[in-house]
Formats: sequence, C-alpha cells, structure tokens
Amino acid sequence: MDAKLNEIEVNGVKYVPKGSIVNPVISDNYVIVRTYSAGVHAGELVKHEGKLVTLKNSRRLWFWSGASSLSQLAMEGVKNPDKCKFPCEVTTLYLTEAIEVIPCTQVAINSIKGVKIWKQ
Repeated sequence: MDAKLNEIEVNGVKYVPKGSIVNPVISDNYVIVRTYSAGVHAGELVKHEGKLVTLKNSRRLWFWSGASSLSQLAMEGVKNPDKCKFPCEVTTLYLTEAIEVIPCTQVAINSIKGVKIWKQ
C-alpha cells in the first residue's frame, strides 16, 4: 500500500519532502526519440509503428548539458539550459528510423521547452 506524500506545486512542478521516494509523473505523449541517422528529437507523440514515429511540436536536441544520458534527460531534464543547443520547434516531424522512444516526466518537459531557441 502506497502512503500519500505531502506535496506542493509551484509553477506546475510538484515538490515533495526531501528523502521521499516518488515515482515521477510520466507524460502519456511527450517523448524523446533517438534515431539511427537523424539525431535526437523531443515532442508530442502522434504515432509510433515499429521504426516509424510521428511527432508534433518537436525540437531537435542537438546538444545538451547537465544530463549524462537520454534516460536522465527524459527523467530530470537539463541542468545547464544556457549551454544547450535546441533549435526551434517544428509543427510535424516524421522519423523513419527510430531506435528508442522514451516517455518524459513533466519536469523534463518543462526543462526541454524552457531552453532558449538556439540560432547560429
């Protein structure tokens, strides 16, 4: 039986007492997709059939700082948003060689969306 934890919410992010063991809330449709040859993308999952993935409101995660792996990025977001290189969102993206699809926590979603648009 799971005990109810005390929590507060600030700007859409839930916080619990230090030391509490909590399973992070995972989004049903916001994912990070690693592909064979098109890099890494984050966005809202529209469709996933085998290696074919369709995302909407997607950003390419070209370079990130403050997460050691995509798994950590999907759970915790980035720790150094000013050092990340995430270009603007695209409305629709079709990926044909997806090899990994990772659901994100709300904390990670806020972090990814909060990174300023990188322009060269």
